[in-house]
Amino acid sequence: MSAAAEGQEAGASVVSSAAGQDAMASAVGQNAVSSAVGQDAVASAAEQAAASAAEQDSVASAAGTTEGIRGIIVTVTPNPAVDLTYTVDGMHPGESHRVASPLVRAGGKGINVSRVIHQLGLPTLAITSCGGLGGEQFRQDLAAAGLAHRLVQVAAPTRRTIALVDTAADQTSIFNEAGGALNTAEWRKLAGAVVDSLDTAAVLVGSGSLPAGAPADFYPALVALAHNAGVPAIIDTSGAGIVAAARAGADLLKPNLEELSAALGDPDPVSAARTLIDLGAKMVLVSAGPDGMLAFSAEAPESYWQAHLVAPLRGNPTGAGDAAVAAAAVALASGVRDPEEILRRATAWSAAAVLMPAAGELSPRYAQLAGELIVSRHNG
Repeated sequence: MSAAAEGQEAGASVVSSAAGQDAMASAVGQNAVSSAVGQDAVASAAEQAAASAAEQDSVASAAGTTEGIRGIIVTVTPNPAVDLTYTVDGMHPGESHRVASPLVRAGGKGINVSRVIHQLGLPTLAITSCGGLGGEQFRQDLAAAGLAHRLVQVAAPTRRTIALVDTAADQTSIFNEAGGALNTAEWRKLAGAVVDSLDTAAVLVGSGSLPAGAPADFYPALVALAHNAGVPAIIDTSGAGIVAAARAGADLLKPNLEELSAALGDPDPVSAARTLIDLGAKMVLVSAGPDGMLAFSAEAPESYWQAHLVAPLRGNPTGAGDAAVAAAAVALASGVRDPEEILRRATAWSAAAVLMPAAGELSPRYAQLAGELIVSRHNG
């Protein structure tokens, strides 16, 4: 049986019924024994979370939160990548270009979320897989960054993504390799790593695309595992996955305009986002490019909020959405539930990420940008 077929078969153990979710959690807990490295990673992140309350409150205040974080923000990246970012002063299709050596780092959407949180000195644990030579490069970069992580070794080599940043045209082009398929045992180990992390988790973030043959209910299962542990779940994905996560009752979804339209078959972002709310999502943040960001809440379904700057910023937007997810995760981990406040922070952090050369970084201007936002509430 191929790895892709085995991955699809693994969906039988990642089911959406309540009984199935409990069985899946029990199974992965029994089949995924933590390695010494994995245990050390969880312990390292837990030690960060156990820092003095005064220190956490100080950091949280600087990050734009009103309360200290009590727990770890756990991110799950099912389709990680080694990111290569090239910068060129003008691209000319069909011609040769001389470029400086690329910025090479461990990436994937959940990894970028953890990087932003870690930059602010807040506790986070990144859970993902790695394999092949690229996987070793991935592992070394995470260790060098000092980012607490739990890696599941897999047979498939870790993919690459290439970002070409054209500073002359102020445009970024992205080339994403497809991720290799995981087998049944590897999916169970990944799920087991999540289960192991939930005792100390404040928020669970599932982020990014799924590799070939992934269980269709991977993200709904993450939501169920989080809720069974009393932990809010944020999901940032596309296609059928975001619809399934809404039905599972995700606490926050974060699509962009293109992802939202494609998933719902509805070009109107307001009606499409409200469909996700109707399906069961508690909150939806929609990245709207130069128009900023929109927020929808199940607690006020008749309204939505919009936040934007007077003028869009020039830079690299590659990690803007991941920074928005990081802001939302920190807010939820701090006890913030007001959609307008979460929107303001997410929009400011997203804008601050555009000013940085690579995804997973945040400009120190994020607090200033939050004060420059125009935030409005719309009814109807």
